[in-house]
Amino acid sequence: MSDRARAESVLKDAAATCGAHLRRWVGQLDGAVGQVAAYQFGWTNDGSRDRRHGGKNVRAALALGCARAVGGDPERAVPAAVAVEMVHNLSLLYDDVLDGDALRRHRAAAWEVFGPGAATRSADALLMLAFEVLAGPDGEAVAGEASAALLDTLIQLAVGESLDVLFEAAPRIELSECLEMVSGKTASLISCACRLGALHGGGGLAQVETLAAFGHDLGMAFQLVDDLLGIWGDEAVTGKPVFADLRARKLSVPVVAAMASNTAAGDELARRYALSAGPGRAGEAELARLVEEAGGRRWTVERAAEHADGARRRLRSLADGPGAVPGAVADLDALCELVVNRSY
Repeated sequence: MSDRARAESVLKDAAATCGAHLRRWVGQLDGAVGQVAAYQFGWTNDGSRDRRHGGKNVRAALALGCARAVGGDPERAVPAAVAVEMVHNLSLLYDDVLDGDALRRHRAAAWEVFGPGAATRSADALLMLAFEVLAGPDGEAVAGEASAALLDTLIQLAVGESLDVLFEAAPRIELSECLEMVSGKTASLISCACRLGALHGGGGLAQVETLAAFGHDLGMAFQLVDDLLGIWGDEAVTGKPVFADLRARKLSVPVVAAMASNTAAGDELARRYALSAGPGRAGEAELARLVEEAGGRRWTVERAAEHADGARRRLRSLADGPGAVPGAVADLDALCELVVNRSY
């Protein structure tokens, strides 16, 4: 079986394992709050028609996979997998409202359908529900530690989102600031999914920390690839218009890296970014050319590869230690490969 086929199988199994639990928990939300949540998860309005993985179920699969990798029963990690999927989707609800993004997963974003107020109220409800899930009906032994880890992650998510909003008004930012935002908005939750999975799997301290570090590297690579797709992704595959991030004048990693390149192309990119939106796709194509000429695309590709290599080193370290399950570690490696080389 190829790595891609293996990873797709892992994602499918995660969806099957967590799906009923997720629906049961979210089904407790009444009225418009529940309707928004069901729509966000793709359970209504033909949301199931897009079955490509994108970011769907990746965090749940990582939580379950990390539990298996340390020799634990993945069933014990289902609350962790459900909680991180809730947090991921509530963060998307907030993001789309704050960014004004009208599309999500090849259809109208939830706030476009139900209104921004309903979308944010649903996100708030999912936030509270995630902690209830982690508490567990039987007082799971690791519930306190898991909840503390999730709370810390939510703080990092909030900081990352705040930086993202703040940067919208800035003509340019430092590359280190942009990477800090990526760490908060994306890598922190993927790291948390791995940490919670390892905790629920009964992993030792060293195993938990190794897998959390693996998740952080993987999360950084995930977002860097996402930023590349936000400029050069195939519209028919990603569901978003080509050059979408350039049209919105987002200070994504390739753009910031290009502006920091001390090149003529980077300086010209910064000058044009400071202007109002250009004349449609031709102007955006020129911005994309400047990003590439200034080295922003190459820098981002190389940095994503560095983080992917770092994630794989963490997995090798785990595999070399006591108590690791080789097949489960191989599943995590396959997920890493899929995330880094995805086209949507």
